[in-house]
Amino acid sequence: MNEQEAKTFIEQLQHEGLLTEENRPIWEMIVPERLKRMYDVLNQRTRYITVLTEAVDDPHNQAAVLRTAEAFGLQDVYVVTGQAPFQPNPFVTRHADKWLTLHQKRDIVTAIKELQANGYQVLASYLGEGTVPLHDIDLSRPTALLFGNEHRGVSEEAVHLSDGTFIIPMYGFVQSFNISVAAALTLYDVTERARKQAGETYYLTFAEKKELYEKWMWQTLQPRIRKMMEERLGRSY
Repeated sequence: MNEQEAKTFIEQLQHEGLLTEENRPIWEMIVPERLKRMYDVLNQRTRYITVLTEAVDDPHNQAAVLRTAEAFGLQDVYVVTGQAPFQPNPFVTRHADKWLTLHQKRDIVTAIKELQANGYQVLASYLGEGTVPLHDIDLSRPTALLFGNEHRGVSEEAVHLSDGTFIIPMYGFVQSFNISVAAALTLYDVTERARKQAGETYYLTFAEKKELYEKWMWQTLQPRIRKMMEERLGRSY
């Protein structure tokens, strides 16, 4: 990006309202190429699709789900812990989790009911009777995809509370995928279809974009510079 391109891009973001005089001290510390990268990602972000994990105990799997969710443009991930704490492996996440909004809930009932109250249908990955093939699930509503424990799967309580269940069709001897693989396959299919079906409602509102862009600007600063800016402005994110 040359000097003129950078100037034009900054003016564009000012015109759109993402860069303001209030946050000028922050964005002036960030190179235009970085601002552009965050802007491009921001415009593909969604809350139309989200993920809920129940009792996923393995740190590798915890991390892989986060990395996959971020890669497919999801902003929110909901987590209900099981026997192990939520400590995703940083060598697997590769810092993907810092760009996400994580919601840790105390139990699966609270998580599902909160999502439903916010307008989501909750669909659980489930191998039981009456489950729907992944490619047939209805995406006309905001959708939360529920994945369960590595060995036990989704709890019966969660299945009962969910609005429906789905399965990834398989044609071999094995009956299930590892959760990280299942999440990746599911999110690829669902985000591709929902993006086309939901249109503009798939993406973040301007207010959501503005809030998130400022948060990302803070996060992309080097720790030393971020601390300096926090002291200078008397606030943080």
